Amino acid sequence: MENSFHYSTEFTLDKSHYDECYSESMPASTSPKAYIKAGAFMLFGIALVFTDINRYLVYFFIGLGIIEALHVKYHKPWYLMRQMMSKAAGNQVTLIINDNGIHTRSDYVNHSIEWASVNNISVTEQGFLIAVKNGKSYISKRCLNQEAIAFILTKTVPSS
Repeated sequence: MENSFHYSTEFTLDKSHYDECYSESMPASTSPKAYIKAGAFMLFGIALVFTDINRYLVYFFIGLGIIEALHVKYHKPWYLMRQMMSKAAGNQVTLIINDNGIHTRSDYVNHSIEWASVNNISVTEQGFLIAVKNGKSYISKRCLNQEAIAFILTKTVPSS
């Protein structure tokens, strides 16, 4: 008879948790490529200056370019601010990992990921990125014990 695995823990959705989630799941885009769209909007707006088009449209495109550049530059602080202003911020979350999947429960969220629906598990420096059909979820290693980490690692190997 096969042993069943069950692990349960609680953690708080605080700023350090959101910061770790962002850092581990979002690729760092500090290259000039990230600003291409902003530059294109601004160049388009500047090119419109030399036409007979309405000046409001010209200023709109130049402003859009500036806003896009600010979006690239301040993406992480904006993300953290939005998360800290959400109603879930500061709440306790119960994380359950078992043979069926990963379950998270709090006052505002009751979410389950079945192992069968997992497409890929990427191991990061501080946790795991779990890819499913409709997106990704992040689990931090700081709320897991060694048995739970080892169990998740067994799920990363495709079964033959």
